[in-house]
Amino acid sequence: MYAVVVTGGKQYRVMQGETLRVELLDVEAGSELKLDNVLMLGDSDGVKVGDELKGAVVSAKVIGHGRADKVRIVKFRRRKHHRKQMGHRQHYTEIEITGIAGGDKK
Repeated sequence: MYAVVVTGGKQYRVMQGETLRVELLDVEAGSELKLDNVLMLGDSDGVKVGDELKGAVVSAKVIGHGRADKVRIVKFRRRKHHRKQMGHRQHYTEIEITGIAGGDKK
């Protein structure tokens, strides 16, 4: 079974036992987390979307927090004596998916 969830403005396709890095969440490492913004559930029976997903929840365990690799930004204009360099390291939260609970069938 898999699910598509939204967190941090991004959509992720997740399965049980998977670990992934999402945008920084304000939770402590080692705590449990419920992701209730589920867009789609899929399994061998088919796909559920829309009203079939009321009450669907993806539970996860927070492994830890960190910062991604540095991304270098360079702006350069030839013949203008203009060169600008910047760097950025994005914060993330690493989570492990522990369960997917399907929505109510009505």
